[in-house]
Amino acid sequence: MSDIQELIDLLVEFRDERDWGQFHDSKNLALALSIEAAELNELFLWKKDAESEDVDRERLKEELADVFAYALMLAEKNGLSVSEIVKNKILKNAEKYPVEKSRSSSAKYNKD
Repeated sequence: MSDIQELIDLLVEFRDERDWGQFHDSKNLALALSIEAAELNELFLWKKDAESEDVDRERLKEELADVFAYALMLAEKNGLSVSEIVKNKILKNAEKYPVEKSRSSSAKYNKD
């Protein structure tokens, strides 16, 4: 069993013990993911670039865990393999951002 599947299984068990599956439709999972991502962003809000790496590590871990958890639950709800969809996205990005055009550049792929 992969680490990802183990996490999904733990999350499903936690959810099911509380009968929360009834609330975990795709819309609500996507909204929860977005809200948790906003809470993650809040850790960096109003910090200057030099301060942006100096955030509360415990809160960073907690907010990242929430983001990962809802993303995993959304994938599980839709029968998606996290490993497969991430690998496919990496392949698509490799085509959009070839090394020779993208190395050391933050420019959008369709901008030269």
